[in-house]
Amino acid sequence: MSKQTTNKMGTDEISKVMLRMGIPMILSMVLQACYNIVDSMFVARIPDAGGVTGMGERAVNALTLAFPVQMLIVALGIGTGVGVNALLAKSLGRRDEEKAAKTAGNGVSLVLIIYGAFLLFGIFGVKAYIGSQTKDAVVFEMGSDYLLICSVASFGIVMFSIYEKLLQATGKTMYSTIAQVAGAVTNIALDPILIFGYFGLPQMGIRGAAYATVLGQAASMALAAYFHYRKNTEVKTGVKYLRLEKSVVREIYSVGLPAILMQALMSFMTYGVNLIFGTVSQAAVTAYGVFYKIQQFIFFAGFGLRDAITPLVSYNYGMGDQKRVKQGVFYGVLYVEAIMLVGIIGLEAFADPLVGMFAMSEETKRLCVLAAKIISVGFLFAGGNIALQGVFQALGCGMDSLLVSLLRLCVVVLPLASFFARFENADFAIWWSFPIAEFVAFLAAAFLLLKAKSKIIKPMKERRTV
Repeated sequence: MSKQTTNKMGTDEISKVMLRMGIPMILSMVLQACYNIVDSMFVARIPDAGGVTGMGERAVNALTLAFPVQMLIVALGIGTGVGVNALLAKSLGRRDEEKAAKTAGNGVSLVLIIYGAFLLFGIFGVKAYIGSQTKDAVVFEMGSDYLLICSVASFGIVMFSIYEKLLQATGKTMYSTIAQVAGAVTNIALDPILIFGYFGLPQMGIRGAAYATVLGQAASMALAAYFHYRKNTEVKTGVKYLRLEKSVVREIYSVGLPAILMQALMSFMTYGVNLIFGTVSQAAVTAYGVFYKIQQFIFFAGFGLRDAITPLVSYNYGMGDQKRVKQGVFYGVLYVEAIMLVGIIGLEAFADPLVGMFAMSEETKRLCVLAAKIISVGFLFAGGNIALQGVFQALGCGMDSLLVSLLRLCVVVLPLASFFARFENADFAIWWSFPIAEFVAFLAAAFLLLKAKSKIIKPMKERRTV
């Protein structure tokens, strides 16, 4: 067994180390939400041209239609990263440096393959995808232009996803946050310059928003890669570790595949909701797209804390420390619920001014405020689901995490939305699909936690080694 410095995840007080790890991750994830909401805020102000009115709202609609594919890109990158994160943290907890190095190297190779797939989609599949959701020629052209750029240049986001998780797995969350901040600042600064054509540059409209996004992602990737190769001294690097090994890939995706499917379900749900809400009105589609991006600030903060729960619980699970695993579960749920409670209060109190930041029609604004006030009712249930999904991933119960996602993102919400869309007051009823789905999923998550405690956590005392 090789000599290795003791990691803070196995020694420091759980309640404190989770916050030290989680706060930078929360900041990182909230800044990631900036990519989409900043684009929407600026493109909503694109002026009318060529005799076409409502260009800004059409542009927001185009981003809403493109968003599921962007989510799918993130799903594959982050999902693979989650598997790498859990396996790397567990390998470090067991002092297996060689396994840790292979895990990191294989993760980099896997996301390069993922980028190749989206490069091909960008070249050959964008127009068919956007055309399946709209008949509006202006929205079709805008959505196709935006998604083409984001897909062809998606190397930034998929590569950042893996380097971010490699840093998080070793507890170096501040470095991943610095990289995320750099990308967010780049995106925010370039958006108005490229969209409206400042400083002598051409006015590129929605294509400028896409270029700002991918350049921000590339900046994050470059910094995260630098920090990993220069600062992550616990993980050995080298070309030989990039060679894919079947056993390592299998272990990565034993946790990563359910995480990918879990993230991809968000993409599938958004695409399905776009189609269902389109039968109610285009205003409902746009309102949902805008609210979803506002909601991301709250949910992504929860995801950031979840990303601290996973390596922390996984590391102590690898050590066989039952007490610290239990503490990780308790504080993880407590902290995520606190985040969601703040989100509920914020949305209930400030929905109107938040929605007012977007230049939309009065009907779209009305529906967006309605969505905020109804959907936020289910945030406490959503917080429990998010935290427990991180716990399930850490314990190797990826399928349990996937089941919770299936319930909250597809199995319940889409049939309910389709049912409510037939109501006479559909523009009010459809929003209740989301809190109902979160409640059903929470009941399932609580049952699965009890099962995990009985079968995995409780017997750990017998397996502990020092």
